[in-house]
Amino acid sequence: MTTPAQTRTALPASQYAVVDGLRVRYATGGRTIGRPVLLTSPWPESIVAFSGIWDSLGGVAPLVAVDLPGFGKSEGRPDLMNPRAMGGFLVRLVKEFSLDTPHAVCPDVGTAAILYAAAEHDRTYTSLTVGGGAMDERRAAGTLKQMIEAPDTKAFEGLDGGEIVANAVPQLRETPPSEDELRDYRESYAGDRFVKSMAYVRSYPEWLPQLRALLRTIQTPVLVLYGHRDPLVPPEHAELLGHSLPRVHVVALDAGHFAWEDAATRYGAAVRSWIEGGYRDVT
Repeated sequence: MTTPAQTRTALPASQYAVVDGLRVRYATGGRTIGRPVLLTSPWPESIVAFSGIWDSLGGVAPLVAVDLPGFGKSEGRPDLMNPRAMGGFLVRLVKEFSLDTPHAVCPDVGTAAILYAAAEHDRTYTSLTVGGGAMDERRAAGTLKQMIEAPDTKAFEGLDGGEIVANAVPQLRETPPSEDELRDYRESYAGDRFVKSMAYVRSYPEWLPQLRALLRTIQTPVLVLYGHRDPLVPPEHAELLGHSLPRVHVVALDAGHFAWEDAATRYGAAVRSWIEGGYRDVT
């Protein structure tokens, strides 16, 4: 029997580019022709989290996976650590990488950012795949809720963020991460990088209400793909998107928070079907 760890494919070697003055990590692969797919890193992980869906998507499209600023191994900057500013970065990234109206796959923290990008910069992206990212700060759960609502980050300061992440990810995953994955996550958030990355979700009370008010203006087709057992971002967040977005398709997977890994086969198949033409059927 093949184990989940044996089905993962190592991403191509990381590269770095300067975008908006920041050194950003990315990887490319897949086909050499076709409409590209941009994937943005989940938190507290990195682009390595896409190893389980890389081959599936790469068989039909060129792929570009990017660690968002302040996440993974990309440099960060305080002014970008909120969804609206990150959405603006994702628009600039498309131009810097010369991507022709790509499909975007932006789970977790990328969800709010790419929705802001679509709301404020229409026609930058052909379609969006989101999910696993909070849309209502009042409905977050577990440790995510605690981080959002804590008066400060003192409980985490002075601790090694890499070790925090290396311990937390296996507890949240339903399939064990590989040693290579854990090593990458540990390196990505070592020292104070994890504490600094918390600023993004701690900005949710300010920026998510404004985003919710914009959802009905988004004309880009959106696939909401989420794990129905998510202990951090419950199904209510996906339901909110399903009720608010004009052109949307919602799919629940039998998974927890890290659906792109724990249900990689089904996640990859759903995204593949979507970018191969499913997005055109959403009205």
